[in-house]
Amino acid sequence: MKIWQTAGVLSIALSAWHVNAGEIKTEPLAGELPTEEKAFVNAIGKLNKAKIVELLGEPAKAEDVKLKDSGRVVASIWHYHYINTAADGEYYQTTELDFIDDQVNVVVFLNNDGSEQVPAGQKYEVPEVKPEM
Repeated sequence: MKIWQTAGVLSIALSAWHVNAGEIKTEPLAGELPTEEKAFVNAIGKLNKAKIVELLGEPAKAEDVKLKDSGRVVASIWHYHYINTAADGEYYQTTELDFIDDQVNVVVFLNNDGSEQVPAGQKYEVPEVKPEM
């Protein structure tokens, strides 16, 4: 009897996996950020650094600008790779988040690894909003 129950549960699980494997994810799950560039910019501007790290993980590259006298971080540049899509659905190689204090001020979508000095992507100013805590 246990063998038939196990086989039945396994069959149901495999058929559910087969159906889900062919689906394309179009909407972000709760707690995720949208991948499309404009929707991403609108969402990311509402978040502080801690919430961004919670949703995206640590950035691939991070640089801080500190005050000489106090050492306080006043600005940061973070790079993430392959997290955003252009209007045509293609992924940008790098998304750069430019922070002032704890808030995203500018988002830059790059078609390179972010090490190049010449901008090669789309840049957006983030509208000022109150952050979620």
